[in-house]
Amino acid sequence: MNRYFIELSYDGTNYHGWQVQPNSTSIQQTLEDAFSTILRERVTVTGAGRTDTGVHASYFVAHFDSEQDDIDRQENLVFKLNGYLPEDIAIHAVSRVDPEMHARFSAKSREYVYRIRKTKPLFNRPFCYYFYNDLDVDKMNEACEVLMEYTDFTSFSKLHTDVKTNNCQVMAAEWVAHEDGYDFTIRADRFLRNMVRSIVGTMLEIGQGKITLQEFREVIEARDRSRAGMSAPAKGLFLVDVEY
Repeated sequence: MNRYFIELSYDGTNYHGWQVQPNSTSIQQTLEDAFSTILRERVTVTGAGRTDTGVHASYFVAHFDSEQDDIDRQENLVFKLNGYLPEDIAIHAVSRVDPEMHARFSAKSREYVYRIRKTKPLFNRPFCYYFYNDLDVDKMNEACEVLMEYTDFTSFSKLHTDVKTNNCQVMAAEWVAHEDGYDFTIRADRFLRNMVRSIVGTMLEIGQGKITLQEFREVIEARDRSRAGMSAPAKGLFLVDVEY
């Protein structure tokens, strides 16, 4: 059996997240249909993670297995796949990898960016969160330092998920202010469902002076989702990198 990695991007607006779901359109199912049709065999795709409904990916990795040993050398394969797929999913490369490589479990880290705009967006409105209020970025970056002191992020996780642990190693987190708004970048070995969006929502309260850094610590230590802020809208969130 041969294993292949797929490098792709997608606009998650019209999808109910990555994972196959009954009676809902997903990125995973759309990819499996395309690859199965083009390769003329049943293809099952495994992703580097499970992005939620409406979340985007400027860089995503998935893998599939096949008895065929020349898929990555097939002429115009990427072109054919992109021609079959809808316009909001783009394949960049298909490459053969070691059979032990796994799109999800071999990943060392993932990086997300959350995009906020201070002026009403027009042409990019599906890809950012419009937030009018000014934010104290220095205070929010102090909160980033606090965040990296912890590993249990139960307070920022969607309830009743099937994961074995809520521990994550956050390697980097930073807010950057620019003329148009703010960007939040966070890198970790893994992420819980809804984790980035709930962190962003809570840090927006810090940036507006609604909660203190000490109260932020208390939110994390409570391990209680109801203590954290509201989740920021999905449309501002992008998976931008997966490291192997």
